[in-house]
Amino acid sequence: MKTQQILDTFKEILTIPRESGHEEHIIAYLQDFAAKHSLECHTDKAGNVLIVRPAAPGKENVPAVVLQSHSDMVCEKNAGVEHDFTKDPIVAVEEDGWLIAKDTTLGADCGIGMAAQMVALTDPDLKCGKIEALFTVSEETGLDGAMALEPGFISGKTLINLDSEDEGELFIGCAGGIDTTAKFKYTTYPATKEFVKCEFKIFGAQGGHSGDDIDKNRANANKILARFLYRVLAKHDIELYEIDGGNKRNAIAREAYAVIGFSKREEKAILKIFRNVVAEAQDEFRVSDPAVDGIAREVGIHDIKDGVCFGTPKKAIDKNTAASLIYALNCAPHGVLAMSNDVKGLVETSTNLASIKMQKGNIIRIGTSQRSAINSSRKYAAEQVEACFELAGATVTHESEYPGWKPNVDSEILEVSVAAYEKLFGVKPVVRAIHAGLECGLFLDKFPGLDMISFGPTLRGVHAPGERLDLASLDKFRMLLEEVLLSVK
Repeated sequence: MKTQQILDTFKEILTIPRESGHEEHIIAYLQDFAAKHSLECHTDKAGNVLIVRPAAPGKENVPAVVLQSHSDMVCEKNAGVEHDFTKDPIVAVEEDGWLIAKDTTLGADCGIGMAAQMVALTDPDLKCGKIEALFTVSEETGLDGAMALEPGFISGKTLINLDSEDEGELFIGCAGGIDTTAKFKYTTYPATKEFVKCEFKIFGAQGGHSGDDIDKNRANANKILARFLYRVLAKHDIELYEIDGGNKRNAIAREAYAVIGFSKREEKAILKIFRNVVAEAQDEFRVSDPAVDGIAREVGIHDIKDGVCFGTPKKAIDKNTAASLIYALNCAPHGVLAMSNDVKGLVETSTNLASIKMQKGNIIRIGTSQRSAINSSRKYAAEQVEACFELAGATVTHESEYPGWKPNVDSEILEVSVAAYEKLFGVKPVVRAIHAGLECGLFLDKFPGLDMISFGPTLRGVHAPGERLDLASLDKFRMLLEEVLLSVK
């Protein structure tokens, strides 16, 4: 395996659309790759792809190893950036030893794992046992591919997951998760013509992965916006016309906005509240999220098209629903709920107020996700979110639940991987569990006794624009993967 080959393969993957739920192009790419190299290939009903490389001569008795990554990616972009994830390639540049996508997500999670698998499948110098390369679909939206795996799809009893983001660390456990969705049904009434209509926007937050980055005290734009709306509602007569924030369930919200109306005589006081809230956020996150900011502008006046003020709101959300929504968003929990008593520094339970979306049929949808290594704690976190929104009159549902992966300190592949790392680099790797969700918990449910480990190169800013890959760590990742495959007996 050669590092440059992995990087070149990943850059090729960057040209292929692979948003969660729309992986048909990347599936076809994998199938074509297998055919080109005369490798056995299977695709199940869900779209999971398995490509098999036979054992090298003399290695037929070595146990098969499953290499696994997911083929989809989180598709996020900065506001104002024109990028169509259904057809446009990801634009990446190399700067200061990093491969970076500045205006969108990079998709190194888990595209770099895919690239490593593909090179391992074709490297003639890799004299190892049988490799089963498993590429699962829709991991980012609920681990759908892993959930759909049927018995017998893989035969190996050892699995290396390539979906981790810290070189020098070996992962042997992860949190389980569940999504909790709240929906408000609202009616409308004509917007008051005399009211000033203003958009209040929170922007500039880093965002990030709702598992890996939840303990980094990053700003959640949805929560800052809710703080502002709550304070305004407590003192002023307002109308709510639009509200939107965040995007993916597993990403911390970077931007959020609301369009509200109010009397001209209250404008000065409301703008002061907004400035105060933004100043508070900037002070609170001055170290952990220093670029967070806010802007207010009057809509309609500058939104002219063909002589018509298309930006002027015509209808307002009924006041009861607007108030209930604002109260619920302000009190909804977000962030770390508990730290582990067993593993120092590990987040045990958390929740993410991910998104606020207005949908057809007069629906406002609130997306959240909860994570915990403890099933009962994960359930209780979801119940807290449920209670908050049900008290406000929303309809609440839970979906996409998946189990955690309980660490096995006696794992054979862990022993092999630790020894391989020490041999290559002369130091012990860090062995730990991760708060993010991996598919390993589901694999263990479906294939009892599966011996697993997870490792990868260093990634930063995952699930947010500016996501980047440390190129030096890619070389060490490649060396470790090769050494582990050669060391399996």
